[in-house]
Amino acid sequence: MTRPKSTDPAAGDPCCADYRAGLSRRGFLAGLGAAALGGVAVSVFGDAVRQVAYADTTTTGTSARNVLVVLSLRGAIDGLGVVVPHGDTAYAAARPTIAVPTSKLLAADSMFGLHPGLAPLLPWWQSKQFAAVQAVGLPMPNRSHFSAMEEIEEADPTETVRQGWVNRMIGLDAGTSPTEAVHLTSAMPPTLVSGPAPTLAADRLSDIALVGANPLFDTDASWRARRRQGLQTVWSGATGTLGAAGRQALTVTDVLAQAAATTYQPQNQATYPTAWPATDLAAALKDTAQLIRADVGTEVVSIDFGSWDYHADYGTVDSGNMAGMVGALGSSIAAFLTDLGSDLDRVTVLTISEFGRRLGENGAHGLDHGWGNMMLLFGAGVNGGRYHGTWPGLTDPASPYVDDDLAVTTDYRDVIGEVLAKRFPDRSVAAVFPGHQQSPIGVMS
Repeated sequence: MTRPKSTDPAAGDPCCADYRAGLSRRGFLAGLGAAALGGVAVSVFGDAVRQVAYADTTTTGTSARNVLVVLSLRGAIDGLGVVVPHGDTAYAAARPTIAVPTSKLLAADSMFGLHPGLAPLLPWWQSKQFAAVQAVGLPMPNRSHFSAMEEIEEADPTETVRQGWVNRMIGLDAGTSPTEAVHLTSAMPPTLVSGPAPTLAADRLSDIALVGANPLFDTDASWRARRRQGLQTVWSGATGTLGAAGRQALTVTDVLAQAAATTYQPQNQATYPTAWPATDLAAALKDTAQLIRADVGTEVVSIDFGSWDYHADYGTVDSGNMAGMVGALGSSIAAFLTDLGSDLDRVTVLTISEFGRRLGENGAHGLDHGWGNMMLLFGAGVNGGRYHGTWPGLTDPASPYVDDDLAVTTDYRDVIGEVLAKRFPDRSVAAVFPGHQQSPIGVMS
């Protein structure tokens, strides 16, 4: 798809060259994943990338396992433009052309309100299944996209081996099996899921299939059965990492074959958006709903949605880059929550981004890299219909770290840790976030 140049306003901004190069590098390496393994077809798609961690399949059919969906808003979303601090006079004064007017905010109280692009999500705010946390992020500023991503996803400053907090969480499950999480190493999944516990990075659920099938016989069940038997013979006696990877590929495709065999039909009259920029996110969330309903023991689904790196051409509340992306975010998540229906009772969704944007708009009507940000939470266990966190104010000269930034008053690990403690009580939060002392937030009930 050809996209207008305005969707990548940072293209001429040298400060984000590493970010754009990294996205290209991830896409290239992901494409190598299938060839390197020779077992499962995987790739990345557009601005949304899904990584799935599978739990022990012995629970298949029980519909009892809780699920966490982590939605990474890559490129550093402007949290002040999503959870708007209209009650702080410094906000509107610093953004003469891009501020969201108080009159257009949703679910507003005396200090905060939501961007109108989140209107599809209001029913969950009203039913107290949607909450926001403001002034959240890393304990110290880090304005490098990839360095901040690595730090926030690894979440262990003492670790010398690359391992994400999701991987540590999955690794705490003593009942692991090859389908708990299949990790295609050459597909280069993000730090979030990287580590010794196996994980799976895939484009679409329907793409998880054995590679090398002759297209002329792709629909020939007997031929595909012979192909699988041949691969089983090859890999059954193979030793080492490659042998284990081959056997895992066979197991995963076998377990997920039934889930991907038919076209998924959303439930509860849910309609996923199909127009860009919602296309990739909606497709990933739709597949996530299918995966949850397939009941193969999924515990964590990670989705990337970006880029939010608007150094220029941010737009207004009614039109432009930011409005379009927030609208895509709202409509896609709303479709997913609707689709889940009663299954939402076991699914919690949270958003995270590497850092926020500065308070003041720049000369290109955009926002440069900042510090504090917001997080959104939906679904099971969420203490919703309210804004959480401690508001530091937008002009605090007492903070040595504030440079036109929103200061961080809530460590992002406290938010995630509270979710894990409530929804996955069998997992040690201290083991997931080593060295971090949890502080209560109250975002989960």
